Amino acid sequence: MADDEQLEEGGDAAAEAFEQVRVAVEQQRGELALMRRAIEGLAAERASIDVPDYSETLGHVVQGLDGINGRLDQVTTAIVKSPALAMTPAQVSAQINRAAADLRSADHAALATATDEMKQQGRELRSVVQSAHTAAQQRARQLWFGLGGLLIGILLWSFLPGVVAREIVPASWQWPERMATRVLAEATPWDAGQHLMASASQPSWEAIVAADRLLRDNREKIEGCRQAARKADQPVRCTVQVGVKR
Repeated sequence: MADDEQLEEGGDAAAEAFEQVRVAVEQQRGELALMRRAIEGLAAERASIDVPDYSETLGHVVQGLDGINGRLDQVTTAIVKSPALAMTPAQVSAQINRAAADLRSADHAALATATDEMKQQGRELRSVVQSAHTAAQQRARQLWFGLGGLLIGILLWSFLPGVVAREIVPASWQWPERMATRVLAEATPWDAGQHLMASASQPSWEAIVAADRLLRDNREKIEGCRQAARKADQPVRCTVQVGVKR
């Protein structure tokens, strides 16, 4: 209701303004008519007064006034024929509502476009985050697969070569002995065997070394005692020399 009253007041104000313009134009036309009659009167009285001939100048002035009067008529006609004066308050209100609806439609369209763009950017951002998350999962999965494969390889390498060396290849190839020598980083299988015996039992290994030294130092006497025992066909006493352990 308040909007209708404002529209009616706006329409009345516009009509009043146009009416004031029309009245002002009519006043100007009246003043121009008075000026024209005055100039024509001056031209008629020129014969009784000895003054210079201003007929040509006054004619130009009259023509100018006529032109101004014609333009004022055109302005008055344009004002009278203006669509704004012919519109009722309801029509003015309808046009205002139509313009407001057009503005609201444009605002709604811009808001919808901005909303769609924000949704699209949100979808793109989620896609980027999901891609990064998927890539991280793939890298973690590949790492676990790699570690699992390494562990399986270590387990297979720990017993599979031994099975192949003992059960598949011929014993004359001495693969177990060669493998033990390589693992212990020794020059020969004999050195590898000594390494294993010393690591397994140091006292037993020292006893073996002492017996080997005793046999090596008394080789000839022990060989003579063996021959005597074979001849007697019974054990014989044998005297050997034992060196000092250093």
